[in-house]
Amino acid sequence: MRAVVVRRPGVVEIAEVPVPQPGPYAIRVAVAAATVNPVDLMVRAGVGGTPFAAPRDQWGVGWDVAGTVDAVGAGVTGFTVGQAVIGISDRLDVSLGAQADYVVLDAGNVAPAPVSVAPVPAATIPLNGLTALQALDALELASTDSLLVTGAAGGVGGFAVELAAARGLRVIAAASPGDEDAVRALGATDFVPRRASLPDAVRALIPGGVDAALDAAALGPATLAAVRGGGRFVSISVPNTPIPLRGIDVRTVLVRADRAQLDQLVAHVDAGRLTLRVAETLPFASVEAAHERLAAGGLRGRLVLVP
Repeated sequence: MRAVVVRRPGVVEIAEVPVPQPGPYAIRVAVAAATVNPVDLMVRAGVGGTPFAAPRDQWGVGWDVAGTVDAVGAGVTGFTVGQAVIGISDRLDVSLGAQADYVVLDAGNVAPAPVSVAPVPAATIPLNGLTALQALDALELASTDSLLVTGAAGGVGGFAVELAAARGLRVIAAASPGDEDAVRALGATDFVPRRASLPDAVRALIPGGVDAALDAAALGPATLAAVRGGGRFVSISVPNTPIPLRGIDVRTVLVRADRAQLDQLVAHVDAGRLTLRVAETLPFASVEAAHERLAAGGLRGRLVLVP
């Protein structure tokens, strides 16, 4: 089968490799669509020998997948061959990722796919959706609280705005000026243009600062300065997590697979409460071009690779 791999830092390639076999409590998925995410660029740049992962000869690429169950390992229940599913490969230290003809995932990393959308948009759910959901849960906010979401037009930020609005929060979205209509359509109550001084602009809307911030744009201290003393802050980037000044509860959320939360996200999609955005669909052969487009920035929605 074909698989997107990194064997030398900075170089992504398509290799012919054996089809992986599912072990106990694992599922093999025939890939219909696999999303390209910023973490893939990190894998391409080389993560071996860093705090994130040990060195290896080959790195698998791709975390998001939509497809069908192709085989199940011993002990797997609740899934049948041919069933449409979505899933997440949430480990960096793997030789094969989701950007492949087949991927083997732990059964807990897989959920039945939404019935209302095709595989390409469904593939955009797991990584960004789980990150947004887990970050919101970590903030433990009441429905009367205010929340600043930076990078509100991005993959994680867009989901966070929509999920937070569904919880009744007052959402202040920070994004490029041209994205105002889009993020307000997702449920943002207020908008702050990215070029503005973030703390000043937010505090002009909410004197004293917001109750909490979800820093999807990894702005760090600038976002923290918009939060009131004793408020809450969640980062999704370890290097950009600020020092917890002014008694602010600062946390870093790194995504994890969670079957129950995948089911929750799928339910939101099928109920029309979660917007899936695809920038472009590309064949596996164009993976290098997809990486270059993602690195250039400015995309609204995810690039999705199809076999």
